[in-house]
Amino acid sequence: MSRPSSARPGRRRETPQPKDTDGFRREAKKHLGQNFLHERGVIEKIVQAIDPKPGDAIVEIGPGQGALTFPLLDRHGALTAIEFDRDLHAPLQAAARAHGELRLIEGDVLEVDFTALAGDGQIRLVGNLPYNLSSPILFHALEHAAAIRDMHFMLQKEVVERMAAPPGGKVYGRLSVMLQAYCAVTSLFTVPPGAFRPAPKVDSAVVRLVPRAPGTIGIRDHARFAAVVRAAFGQRRKTLRNALGGTMGTEAIVAAGLDPGARAEQLSVADFVRLADIEAA
Repeated sequence: MSRPSSARPGRRRETPQPKDTDGFRREAKKHLGQNFLHERGVIEKIVQAIDPKPGDAIVEIGPGQGALTFPLLDRHGALTAIEFDRDLHAPLQAAARAHGELRLIEGDVLEVDFTALAGDGQIRLVGNLPYNLSSPILFHALEHAAAIRDMHFMLQKEVVERMAAPPGGKVYGRLSVMLQAYCAVTSLFTVPPGAFRPAPKVDSAVVRLVPRAPGTIGIRDHARFAAVVRAAFGQRRKTLRNALGGTMGTEAIVAAGLDPGARAEQLSVADFVRLADIEAA
């Protein structure tokens, strides 16, 4: 389980570094910004949170050196993993034989069709998402939400805070609304920098996302909804009347039961759904 980081690694410790899972060891690639998870206690908490059951189709994004992969295989017996770094494939496959059946997909996760992977069922996504790609990956997963049962991701803590934020605060924004409209979002626990090697300069957090049943979402036009949310938060200091001026008129805002003088962060997810549906009616 690895993660690129935009932060420069901290000073190298003088004490010997622990060996990577199953004994295969390799320095993180600086150009990929890789940070490998190694803290056993954190790994166990993640596996417990996922709680894999027989018959689950688990797909891991970015297995890295297998820190989470192998414990999941020990618990579950089989999983699929998507890894961009081809240099990790051979050691992962070799080490995985002692734990279970690992199917590796080489390539960019943004080009993977999760719906095709799920087939007639649903997949469970897990992974330690890259700092610089977390939002694109999350939105890519939303496009396949019907094929996903749940998601357990580790991300930068401030990203998780934005994902789960309620209305009214500074961190509540487009990411909050878009994810909460389609998923139940739960922040589970924080992970300190020392759980990674090399250690990033920021805390991480583990989050659970459970896609909502299609019939409960209530959005008539998904593209319209996304456009309204994007426009509202594009200039978040402006009132809805001004921020949405090029998207909808004041009459539509009033028809949705909202104050044109309010700002985007004051609206709930349900408010945004109602606002977009007025125009889509």
